[in-house]
Amino acid sequence: MRTTFDFAPLFRSSVGFDRMLDALEYTSRLAPIDNWPSYDIVKLGEDDYRVNMAVAGFTENDLTITQEQDMLMVAGRKSDEGGENGEYLHRGIAARAFQRRFELADHVKVVGASLVNGVLTIDLKRELPEEMKPRRIAIASGEALPKVETQRIEAKKLAA
Repeated sequence: MRTTFDFAPLFRSSVGFDRMLDALEYTSRLAPIDNWPSYDIVKLGEDDYRVNMAVAGFTENDLTITQEQDMLMVAGRKSDEGGENGEYLHRGIAARAFQRRFELADHVKVVGASLVNGVLTIDLKRELPEEMKPRRIAIASGEALPKVETQRIEAKKLAA
């Protein structure tokens, strides 16, 4: 049974959360997707993340990792080169093509990827621009503030 949520009240009472609410609404409309290959998302620190994906049987040449703005896409397509001679009696290691998408928050960048023992590891880091980082505002005393002179606007006197 699928439950749908009405996000309209949140749209009416929030400001600046449009993108997040749109993402929630989008994910509620998605059809169930294939859960292969399996993966983990790990938060390593305040701004560091890691995606571990089980891709047994795939090589570096079979995998493609791309980042387009706020979307990370991992695709795998098994090449038929160097195929084993013989007939499979049982094929338990999946070798089908896949494409897995991860929506990234603003300012999250891929910093590296590696494939070791059938596990693809993708390291991510959030890098806030300097102007978006919190900064301390100095409070000046009343004497240090520049004085602003106010000008009086006099009404024109009409000659009678």
